[in-house]
Amino acid sequence: MELKWLQDFVSLARFMNFTLAAHDRNITQSALSRRIRQLEQWVGLPLIDRSTYPVKLTPAGYSFLPKARKSVDMLCALREDTIEAHGSTEEVLSFATMSTLVLTFFPAWMEKVEALGGPFRTRFTEAYSSFSNNVATLFRNECDFLLIYAHDSVPAMQDLSEHDYLTLGAEQVIAVSAPAENGDPLHGVQSDGRLIDYLSYRDNSFFAQALPNAVFDKKALRFNTVYENAMSAALKAMAVSGHGVAWIPESLAIQELQTGQLVRAADPSFDIEVEIRLYRSYRLRGKRAGQFWRQAEEVALQANR
Repeated sequence: MELKWLQDFVSLARFMNFTLAAHDRNITQSALSRRIRQLEQWVGLPLIDRSTYPVKLTPAGYSFLPKARKSVDMLCALREDTIEAHGSTEEVLSFATMSTLVLTFFPAWMEKVEALGGPFRTRFTEAYSSFSNNVATLFRNECDFLLIYAHDSVPAMQDLSEHDYLTLGAEQVIAVSAPAENGDPLHGVQSDGRLIDYLSYRDNSFFAQALPNAVFDKKALRFNTVYENAMSAALKAMAVSGHGVAWIPESLAIQELQTGQLVRAADPSFDIEVEIRLYRSYRLRGKRAGQFWRQAEEVALQANR
């Protein structure tokens, strides 16, 4: 029996969908199916009922699931405790986060946290990963902290409801465009039915899920998608070049708005406000991680006073 079989099973039990679970585990669907069958052969009983859609757990699967979760946690903890006891004495804090927050928020916020006691050695797991992958990294206990934007219109936020988090701030997400010669937006946003040349987020990104429910559906906007990318910085670059309208965090566009390379493409009723949150793993992987969380709590309290 291999640890990855248990991790595969826990993921499949969460999604009840082989395609989504395979994406979560970063393997092909056929590889996931093969490994689940290997686990079932090891157990000696079917764990997944494949006769229904979506799939569901068998009675044996429901009985096996809590033990599988506990085993995964125990084995990961064993590895981490061994590393902590015999590895490098300098603990590295692991963050899963979004590329925009790496650029615009993390450096100044980290300076405030370290002012209360530091420094801390940090690393990002995958700063350019999808939102769903970042959330899954926290669920698998493969990072200490998850630093993300948050909005109620994003379904995955419900999956995080049982994790402790701090609200670190808020951010306006605004529509921007290159200016025309008269200073008006080259690509303006109006609710009059006209097609808007749109610089779109990829489907698996946070804002691809937040914007439709929070803005687009309410405003009855019609888009001609001319470019797609999961990264706000890439969409900003295309907007500066005059290719269309992009909705990006305002902090990412401050310099371009000040220099006139970008202008607002819509009035503030087309903005959305998102929170900046720090989620913690159920099991922080070292003493320094606990200290960091306590200092982050103090910074959050100071910001919200």
